[in-house]
Amino acid sequence: MLIDFNQLPNEARVWVYQANRSFSEEELQSLQPEIENFLKEWTVHGKELRVAYQMPYKRFLVFGLDESLSATSGCSIDASVRFIQALEEKYKLDLLDKMNVSYKHSEHVAYKSLVDFKKMVKQKSVSPRTIVFNNLVNTKAEFDEYWEVPLAESWHSRFLK
Repeated sequence: MLIDFNQLPNEARVWVYQANRSFSEEELQSLQPEIENFLKEWTVHGKELRVAYQMPYKRFLVFGLDESLSATSGCSIDASVRFIQALEEKYKLDLLDKMNVSYKHSEHVAYKSLVDFKKMVKQKSVSPRTIVFNNLVNTKAEFDEYWEVPLAESWHSRFLK
């Protein structure tokens, strides 16, 4: 069952996929029905899942799952990864590469390799106040509170030392 992302409970499980580029308007119009169709059919051992998604900044794909009704299994997670891989191939983008950093640069979201981001920190091209995206959040509550945080308050802060 597809629901609004804001209706997910705070303990709902969350997966954040960051794209290496922004989605175009045309891609968004094509992507949204594909995502909704996948989520409506996403099951665990034949049981319907209560799921939601959002696409913040036209750059991220966030899935949320209310596990109070049905918890995920290896098979259901594998199905979601296969779906994400198919999107990567179809739209010629990276969504699964966790070795990159997205951060706010003025009004835009920038994307750098982890190596380049570390260099930027050393060169003081970004500050402890730079907003970074913590894509390692696991729940909706963590997503709401700790997804967009200042560099100094994120796991990225280890680069400041």
